[in-house]
Amino acid sequence: MEKLIAQLKLHEGSRTHAYDCPAGYITIGVGRNIDPNGGLGLSDDEINYLLRNDIERCYRELDRFSWFMDLDQVRQEALVNMCFNLGFTRLTKFKNMMAAMAEGKYSLAATEALDSKWAKQVGKRSRDIAHMLEFGAYP
Repeated sequence: MEKLIAQLKLHEGSRTHAYDCPAGYITIGVGRNIDPNGGLGLSDDEINYLLRNDIERCYRELDRFSWFMDLDQVRQEALVNMCFNLGFTRLTKFKNMMAAMAEGKYSLAATEALDSKWAKQVGKRSRDIAHMLEFGAYP
């Protein structure tokens, strides 16, 4: 199997971002055709694998905050949801919200989350996350 993998990578190439193959189809990885017009797409297992990897990455990134792991699970998951949506760099620009979280001022953190361009863009998602931040419970 390892020789076959090496050969397929040699013949197909291995790319970290989506690209158009020579036939013009949207392709990822090692020749995986995900084009809506006749491509394989991704299986539920593959989608869940990618999602779990992204969630784990968000946890690792958020663990840079000394207080993050002291939060209850629901508040951690609220911040992971925001990190997933915004990316870590943009999430860190929520300075007032993050400071309130660090101080355990969860109601203020929720208010700060909702007082943002992001909240207007994502609607219900922001209200759900704000609820989680404030109450430590899913809505």
